[in-house]
Amino acid sequence: MKSVRLSGVPRPTFNAAKSMALSLLTAMLVFVVSPLAFAAQPGATPSQPHHGGGEANLIVPRLDDASIVSFFGLPGASLLAVGVGVSILGLVFGLIVFTQLKNADVHISMKDISELIYETCKTYLITQMKFILILEAFIGAIIVVYFGVMQSYFADGKTLQVIIILLFSLVGIAGSSAVAWFGIRVNTFANSRTAFAALRGKPFPCYAIPLKAGMSIGMLLISVELLIMLGILLVVPGDYAGPCFIGFAIGESLGASALRIAGGIFTKIADIGSDLMKIVFKIKEDDARNPGVIADCTGDNAGDSVGPSADGFETYGVTGVALISFILLAVKDPTGQHANIPVQVQLLVWIFAMRVVMVIASVLSYFINDAIAKARYAAADKMNFEHPLTMLVWITSLVSVLLTFIVSKTLIPELGDGTLWWKLSIIITCGTLAGAIIPEFVKVFTSTESGHVREVVTSSREGGASLNILAGLTAGNFSAYWLGFVLVALMGTAWYVSLQGLGALMTIGAVDASAVFAFGLVAFGFLGMGPVTIAVDSYGPVTDNAQSVYELSVIETIPNIREEVKKKFGFDVQFEKAKHFLEENDGAGNTFKATAKPVLIGTAVVGATTMIFSVVVVLTTNVTTQVPLSANLDKLSLLHPPFLLGLIAGGAMIYWFTGASTQAVSTGAYRAVEFIKANIKLEGVEKASITDSKKVVEICTLYAQKGMFNIFLTVFFGTLAFACAESFFFIGYLISIALFGLFQALFMANAGGAWDNAKKVVEVELKEKGTPLHDACVVGDTVGDPFKDTSSVAMNPVIKFTTLFGLLAVELAEQIPSASTRLAIAAVFFLISVVFVHRSFYGMRINAAIRSAPTAKEAPAGAE
Repeated sequence: MKSVRLSGVPRPTFNAAKSMALSLLTAMLVFVVSPLAFAAQPGATPSQPHHGGGEANLIVPRLDDASIVSFFGLPGASLLAVGVGVSILGLVFGLIVFTQLKNADVHISMKDISELIYETCKTYLITQMKFILILEAFIGAIIVVYFGVMQSYFADGKTLQVIIILLFSLVGIAGSSAVAWFGIRVNTFANSRTAFAALRGKPFPCYAIPLKAGMSIGMLLISVELLIMLGILLVVPGDYAGPCFIGFAIGESLGASALRIAGGIFTKIADIGSDLMKIVFKIKEDDARNPGVIADCTGDNAGDSVGPSADGFETYGVTGVALISFILLAVKDPTGQHANIPVQVQLLVWIFAMRVVMVIASVLSYFINDAIAKARYAAADKMNFEHPLTMLVWITSLVSVLLTFIVSKTLIPELGDGTLWWKLSIIITCGTLAGAIIPEFVKVFTSTESGHVREVVTSSREGGASLNILAGLTAGNFSAYWLGFVLVALMGTAWYVSLQGLGALMTIGAVDASAVFAFGLVAFGFLGMGPVTIAVDSYGPVTDNAQSVYELSVIETIPNIREEVKKKFGFDVQFEKAKHFLEENDGAGNTFKATAKPVLIGTAVVGATTMIFSVVVVLTTNVTTQVPLSANLDKLSLLHPPFLLGLIAGGAMIYWFTGASTQAVSTGAYRAVEFIKANIKLEGVEKASITDSKKVVEICTLYAQKGMFNIFLTVFFGTLAFACAESFFFIGYLISIALFGLFQALFMANAGGAWDNAKKVVEVELKEKGTPLHDACVVGDTVGDPFKDTSSVAMNPVIKFTTLFGLLAVELAEQIPSASTRLAIAAVFFLISVVFVHRSFYGMRINAAIRSAPTAKEAPAGAE
């Protein structure tokens, strides 16, 4: 077969597009800065006076003054210093496990494969970081305009403060990137060690190593996040801590969005390209001769490790920032004009104490569960891999709930009327239990044992791929119904409890804002047991990669391998058992990857409620009295047409996003399949060449970058356009993307999970690989790939980034001198966003003429 050269891939086209877009961005930024700068000059008359309550007015009270509030006779800062110590211990835990995995037994053939996967992942991550820094330049420019010009920091000699806020946005990006790197490094240690441990013929190591790796990532991720946020709270002066929190949150949200979207596109291009070869050439799963398998393994880490790690880091941080913003904006004295400092201090210290306690609960629960699992399964010849993972989630949830009540009673026994400690504990518990309840509901639709997954398999036997796809769509739709009502029940309970006295601390004028705080606490509780949530999510990419590493190592064909392993490692290899356990464990990994997604998605939506509140405060503050929630409340209604139109616009944006991300996968997968089919060699070789494998990785990277480019710039310009169009239109838009995004993501994630595990049932339980039933399930799985790992999961950071960036955008819009100027700017930004919407399909089309049979001589042509 003749080789297809990668030169057909359109790198110059993409660079030209990028240059064009950067030029447009620069021009538009200058265009918008001019009127905004004019608005800030003396004598300028804005269309609306400046509203209080924005990011610049988030002033963190002193926590080092025991005369305001004391805890055990100590100021709050001293108590939170303990949290710094716990965070450092969490980092140590992560690094110790890192070292243990690095030094664990592994055969050189498997180690070489995992190192190759790591090197390709590292190259991908570096490429993404360069791209993110380009995007940060424009976000940074908006930050400079807002704080430096609009808030007069430059005029008041506060240039250093603007630089500090910018630096914290870079810290957010660096944090997302650092945990992403740590995730791929740990996972690429763990995948080869898991594959090798499976040769012992016992299932327990196949479970223990991936979970240990996941806990390492979870502990380090949460500890780094907590350390940075405590650093801002305890070190940065109160006047600048609030803006620094916002800058940090925007930075980590930007990093997570880029890594999640691009990673999701990359992994599914590679996955589809690799999987379809099983149908075309009737080869086995992860056949070493398939040049797409290395790209698939890289994608498992790019999409299922880099993306979720950055996403989890961002979600944990943004949820905290949302609650901090609420406390600083809404906890006022009865007049609403002055902060209630003692209550603010108590709530801030309590929130961070809860986070520290739940980190401790996660580690404690991990060791308890590990002891139980080891006692039950260490010597077992069979095990249900899902069972100890489920136990870990429930143990952590219950331990966290218990500690929540104990610590709340200890720290805030006299808050409010003396009963709020247990009421706040109940509200957080709604979120903590959600972290265990939601996975149980997800398993009903995605587990290999579930009725819905069995229905997908059954329908495929006679109905082929058509009925397979319909059954998967059914599972996704039903899952959205049930999970939607789970959220209603949990949030409704939190709202009811908030009515029992919490409003006394959070009523401004005639408005009781306590329900918003309650919803924020539910989101906070979702990730209360963050290390364990991240651990079970990270379990999946390790189990998936372990199976691939085993096949790619071709260890079964190495001469005298049995004797070598016996002599060097002291055990007899069990090839057949190893392959069976690795495949079966991959099914458990698929299930728990699926269970973590709705938790992160739910956190985004529930937490968005609290973040949107910050925008509402800005827009409803009386400009004369500076009392929040006392003006323009009538515009938060269907009777205000722009608000309704915003609700419609948000839904439109979600459906565009789904299509754009899927189109990027489709085109990239087409190019990958075209290249693999033309270059795969099945005769006379054991492995695909490294050169061909790297070319597939390059194709995946190219289309991931291109897809991310179009998507991000549409979101960026769309946010600016809608914020400028009309502020209450923008509120409707933010609410809409959260709600539409929630149900679209739940539907897609769980439909994809059902398709994925239906294929696993056919492969592991029914042993029907290579049959028409298997072919049908592979097709369903490839349809589900962008559903579950691209479009659905990326909605989480996109929703939060839009909301956070929207906080700045709407404040900027409020300062534009005239309504006509504001609408003109909105129109320009909207037209630019439409250009990138157009490019996200027409610039990403396969653009190949319809033909009866492609030939190997034809090089892949680029999307234009």
